[in-house]
Amino acid sequence: MGDRYDVIVLGGGAVGENAAGYASEDGLSVALIERELVGGECSYWACMPSKALLRPGEVLAEARRVPAAAAAVTGRVDPEATFKSRDAFASGWDDTHQAVWVDSVGVDLIRGVGRLAGPRRVEVDHPDGARRTLEADRAVVLATGSRAAMPPVDGLADAHPWDNRDITTAGRVPERLVVLGGGAVGVEMAQAFHRLGAREVTVVELFDRLLAAEEPFAGDELRAAFEAEGIGVHTGTRAVAAVRRDNGEIALRLDDGRELVGDELLVATGRRPATDDLGLDTVGREPGGSLEVDDQLRVLGVEGGWLYAVGDVNGRALLTHQGKYQARILGDVLAGRDVEAWADHRAVPRVVFTDPQVAAVGLTERRAREAGLPVTVLSHRLAHTAAGALHGQDTVGTAQVVVDTARRTVAGATFTGPNAAELVHAATIAIVGGVTVDRLWHAVPAFPTLSEVWLRLLEAERHTGRT
Repeated sequence: MGDRYDVIVLGGGAVGENAAGYASEDGLSVALIERELVGGECSYWACMPSKALLRPGEVLAEARRVPAAAAAVTGRVDPEATFKSRDAFASGWDDTHQAVWVDSVGVDLIRGVGRLAGPRRVEVDHPDGARRTLEADRAVVLATGSRAAMPPVDGLADAHPWDNRDITTAGRVPERLVVLGGGAVGVEMAQAFHRLGAREVTVVELFDRLLAAEEPFAGDELRAAFEAEGIGVHTGTRAVAAVRRDNGEIALRLDDGRELVGDELLVATGRRPATDDLGLDTVGREPGGSLEVDDQLRVLGVEGGWLYAVGDVNGRALLTHQGKYQARILGDVLAGRDVEAWADHRAVPRVVFTDPQVAAVGLTERRAREAGLPVTVLSHRLAHTAAGALHGQDTVGTAQVVVDTARRTVAGATFTGPNAAELVHAATIAIVGGVTVDRLWHAVPAFPTLSEVWLRLLEAERHTGRT
């Protein structure tokens, strides 16, 4: 198509790939611009490699909980084999197969750094130094994702800590690992590297519990599990200074005067949108922050409605699956269909792949009450189901559902414990479908599965007197 396309997509990660693919599927000419690897953060530095690092330790821990299998578990996780598996899941940081897919769906892949250069115009700086200008007849889509955020801690940047990319691509296990941040990335990598052989792992979290955005019981159960296996946890604590010493170790000073020393320090304190080098100033928008969009993913404040933003870059829900959802919606929008992205407001599923797993969707009890909903909270222990007991001794886990008592529908749900990730989609469907708790009585869970916990939750709702 030369230098003119119906749609130009900046960012070839999972979200950008989907936006480009769906637009092409509807007969639009599409250019996809990527400065690094096609497939992006999720494929190479986040979702896939991190889960490959977690899986071996999870398998061993689960086997040890089953008395008849525990005796067979005589060793530890093999770090070298784990790293080799991780490399395979990250495709050796080679995006050839992703590029082949892009070509197969009729999208032109352009490698280089793309920036807005005015309305409907994109300039691309190629790796060889050449510059090319593209024009979009219908839309420019920003799908450049996010980057690890660095908190304002004295000396932290100069100490050269690890971020998510460093730890998911690491080829060695540090003896001592300090983790700054008790969110999903921090807790997952803390447990993964402890089980890979790190002798001392400590998590520091500013808020008063791990996974502070989720239900309190989730963070409490995870902390108890961490401490039981020897992972240190400091909550309600602020880091005030960091230094990399001459012997290579990093010292992190806390606001209570304590000092934590590690061979490496992972900073996992959140993400920031990758918008500081997109040429936003050429279209009247401020670089550096999230791009506010409407429910058709149009960037607000840009005349003509030609600029769109999907995925982490718009700040609505910093999760790969939500970004891909937005990309699907956008494909329909660009094809002229009357659709809106509303799941981001009501039904965002999120999973933390620790042991115990934490999976949630929709509103927590606190957020539901803040929204003014009249709610009933139902809770049941996973161990008190047949499947939970079969999972082994000392099974940890809780199922909690927040019911909107006015509509008698599920507003939110949180699950912890074994295979919690596989429980959350049923709750997602219930929320999206507006299924009442009365109708849920007719969704009969198979026995003996963990899904039987839904029956126990419904029984608890009945016993409340349907208030």
